Amino acid sequence: MNFEPDPSRTVYTVGDFTRLVKGLLERSFGTVWVEGEISNFRQPASGHGYFTLKDAEAQLRTVMWRSDMQRLRTPLRDGLRVRAWGQVTVYERDGQYQLIARKIEESGQGDLQAAFEALKRKLEAEGLFSPARKRPLPLLPRHIGIVTSPTGAAVRDILNILGRRYPNLHIVIAPARVQGAGAAEEIAAAITLLNQRPELEALIVGRGGGSLEDLWAFNEEVVARAIAGSAIPVISAVGHETDFTIADFVADLRAPTPSAAAELVVGCKQAFEETLAAQAARLARATRHGVLTARMRYNRAAGHYVFREPGNAARLYRTRLAAWMERARHALTGGLRARQQRLDDLALRLTHRSTLTTTAAAQRLRLAERQLAAYNPLAVLSRGYSVTTLPNGRVVRSAAEAPPGTRVRNRLAAGTIEAEVTASYDEKTHG
Repeated sequence: MNFEPDPSRTVYTVGDFTRLVKGLLERSFGTVWVEGEISNFRQPASGHGYFTLKDAEAQLRTVMWRSDMQRLRTPLRDGLRVRAWGQVTVYERDGQYQLIARKIEESGQGDLQAAFEALKRKLEAEGLFSPARKRPLPLLPRHIGIVTSPTGAAVRDILNILGRRYPNLHIVIAPARVQGAGAAEEIAAAITLLNQRPELEALIVGRGGGSLEDLWAFNEEVVARAIAGSAIPVISAVGHETDFTIADFVADLRAPTPSAAAELVVGCKQAFEETLAAQAARLARATRHGVLTARMRYNRAAGHYVFREPGNAARLYRTRLAAWMERARHALTGGLRARQQRLDDLALRLTHRSTLTTTAAAQRLRLAERQLAAYNPLAVLSRGYSVTTLPNGRVVRSAAEAPPGTRVRNRLAAGTIEAEVTASYDEKTHG
């Protein structure tokens, strides 16, 4: 092979070649629609959005400028399946091709997000997320277990904070892979292993930040069941503050970061010492105040004239007793007089009411007697009248009712006459 310089050949610098490729891509494709699942989404203070569009075969680096991000109707997040429209170009500094997205529309959940939601619904229905299951952490634990990668930044952050806050803390680390195939099983096995240490009072289970795929081990059912079955309270510390995993929902307490988990599990030793010192000072002040108050009361009592002249106390109580007895006598006498007066008034009212009632009853009785006498049939008979009845007892009201030969009975004012009708006359025909 001849490696001699050829004056006719073209040699590009890296920058020139990258710009050439960039121009070719932009002219060849222009704007395109690309569908995929969002992964590794981040939005720094600049407001621009940076993420990866991926499917089962490949991934595409994507950026969306702040002005376009502000027009989105749906916030972007890991696991969201979208269709992105924009221009294919090359990021010259890294020599990577990327999509500058100008418009994004949602096309459904990604596979991982769908699996996340399905497992979340299942475990929630079983009650694994219930607040009633959450256990409080001990105030100042002395033995703590940690489940994480032994080489990651998370374990270093946790140990650094625990060492500063509580240097005498006993820590047991159960190493486990926190990413990739088999990581979920290792995490679950580490939790089970630490539960065999009865001296442990709390567990921290977690890792640092990453994409949805990086954190996926903490969305596996085997990890969720291991946390739910732990006899030791568990703090879930996975990713950043905006990351949520199934482990967060099942754990007794969620920490936004591994460092925050270390701060939550133990208080600052210095802060506890300062609190104890402040409590001791308040107790001493309260004790001194109590002693001073008791001494003042004693001095007042000791200087009272009762104790200077004991006879005064007896005279004072005798005077008070006499006054009480006099008040009791007046009260008793006055009460009896008042009761007697009320009884006399009541008797007078009853007598008056009885008299009125008797008079009215007598008048009503005389009126009834007069009415009875007026309506008494015997009184009518006494004036010469009689009542004629047939043998069956029916009263005869006209001559036609008693033809000649009829046996009748005449009731007089005094006595009764039985007779036989020999003749009968009608007043209309015999006037």
